[in-house]
Amino acid sequence: MFFSENYIPSPLQVIQDSRLTAQNIRLFIKRDDLLHPSVSGNKFRKIKYNYLEMKRLGLKGVVTFGGAFSNHIHAVAAAGQVLGFPTVGIIRGDTPSISNATLTFAQTCGMTLHFVSRSEYRDKLALQEQFSRQYPDFYWLPEGGTNTFALEGAAEIVPEIITQLGAQPDYICLACGTGGTVSGIISASEKLEKPINIVGFSALKGDFLEKEVEKWLEMTSNPLFSQKIQKHWLIQNDYHFGGYAKWSMPLVDFINNTKSQFNLPLDPVYTGKMLFGVFDLIEKGFFPKHSTIVAVHTGGLQGIAGFNQRFGHLIYL
Repeated sequence: MFFSENYIPSPLQVIQDSRLTAQNIRLFIKRDDLLHPSVSGNKFRKIKYNYLEMKRLGLKGVVTFGGAFSNHIHAVAAAGQVLGFPTVGIIRGDTPSISNATLTFAQTCGMTLHFVSRSEYRDKLALQEQFSRQYPDFYWLPEGGTNTFALEGAAEIVPEIITQLGAQPDYICLACGTGGTVSGIISASEKLEKPINIVGFSALKGDFLEKEVEKWLEMTSNPLFSQKIQKHWLIQNDYHFGGYAKWSMPLVDFINNTKSQFNLPLDPVYTGKMLFGVFDLIEKGFFPKHSTIVAVHTGGLQGIAGFNQRFGHLIYL
């Protein structure tokens, strides 16, 4: 059953590569992209406890925010279709003349879309006040899905990994957007007797994400925050390829080679950049020899269709 306590955990895929052998490093991919055909990756985990909270409050649907190519909009629409609740997406920007794959999918799932100007979109509180009159009995989910319920879902990745490996990894690596998933994983790691080193790879340009993560960790009232937490995690800001949704041909070539070599699909916004960074840091000696690394595949593969629509069919499907 969807969101059941007895759901099958996403598998760990072993990566065999000479770059790893040279450093005596073991690399596994936590394939959260396989959690569900259309609600996958960290979106599955972020939505889970928000959905349960919506049910607890007796609300009948979800209103959320996102861009025209948003993985979050895609996932919320799919969850609404699967679980049978109405969904509403407030979309940044004017109504497109040609609908892209993400918006077409969302509408196919039954999501109602409202397009607002970019200036209007910046004031989420005003939009919530405006649309609350139209959707009075709906649950409001923030852009990207990040809140304390999302952190609770993300935290479940850590015990799953430990159970599947039969031991703690030395590192958990993952892509970061809003910082919710990495914050949940850090919070869970800090509860262990020996915390795991967590490396987040920012998909956005700038160094602000570290402060966002600190904010989320403080909000969860982790008593270990001030003493331990900064010793066991960091945000890598060197692999955004120019910023959110920016890309280059070396990144595209890496994504295509990874698909061909390991049968591992990656998207160009999040997971492609993260794994590119992991391999680059391995070659630079960032990870000590004999390390065990688990890289979390946070999904987002539906974004490939939109990327190919905008830039030509560059990424293999």
